[in-house]
Amino acid sequence: MSGADFVPLSLVPILIGVFTAIACALPGNFLLLRRQALIGDAISHVVLPGIVLAFLVTGSTGTWPMMAGAAVAAVVAVVLIEAIRRLGRVESGAAMGVVFTAMFAGGVLLLERSDTSAVHLDVEHALMGNLESLIWLDAEGWSSLLDPVALAGLPPELTRIFVTMLGVAAFLWLFWRPLKIATFDEGFAQGAGIRTGALGMALVIVAAIAAVAAFDAVGSIIVIAMFICPPAAARLMTDRLEAQIAWSVGFATLSAVAGYVLAGYGPLWFGGVNAVSAAGMIATVSGVILALATIFGPCRSRTGAPSGT
Repeated sequence: MSGADFVPLSLVPILIGVFTAIACALPGNFLLLRRQALIGDAISHVVLPGIVLAFLVTGSTGTWPMMAGAAVAAVVAVVLIEAIRRLGRVESGAAMGVVFTAMFAGGVLLLERSDTSAVHLDVEHALMGNLESLIWLDAEGWSSLLDPVALAGLPPELTRIFVTMLGVAAFLWLFWRPLKIATFDEGFAQGAGIRTGALGMALVIVAAIAAVAAFDAVGSIIVIAMFICPPAAARLMTDRLEAQIAWSVGFATLSAVAGYVLAGYGPLWFGGVNAVSAAGMIATVSGVILALATIFGPCRSRTGAPSGT
């Protein structure tokens, strides 16, 4: 594919996929080590009722009403999960399962009982996103990357997820030491004066922001996969936290690029005539990477959390 075809049709979707994967994989490492990996699954499901309610209240499918509704739903879900876990002394996995199942089911019911079909707000869009449609119509080739007029026509989803990725990275950089201590030894962290409860809540909220920012473009399938698969595969490659973060970013990037390419061209290589879902293929590639790491990863036989050194 020449640059005149690749830049307008494939560059932006690939970049959005990569930024989304990294934004979700970064906090996913700490959620995995804290045994809260399913929180990404929960958040990606619970934003659905928030999006539907935002449309019903505002009558608009604009970016900010949808983002606001999804963000409110994500925060409500986080609060409910923590309340059930702490007040009811329920295991965190069970608390997450109850909340995201109930809220997602409520979102589906709202979709069925409200007139949202005319604005293409449906369960399929919520699950699969619209990654393939996020093309750069104003681009004419690689030279468009230096053209201010063409750059002004970039899909807003690209800027949103890029800023989100930078924000997630900045949060981890600013709170790296307390996060690392609280993740590996919560008792010591509390003795050192670290507010582990607030820090854990902040981590979950950051994960929720990443999921909400990615939801409209890529749907819940990629969000779920990227929170879990790259960090889990990275955990099987090293016993050092810093290296695990690097491995997870590499696996997330590989999943997004390879998944998008295979979705578009894979069926053609095997005699097919139609492309398949990019979101589904990206999630599938991340699962294959995890499977390979499980079989061949040097740390597959070790137990416990990686060291922080």
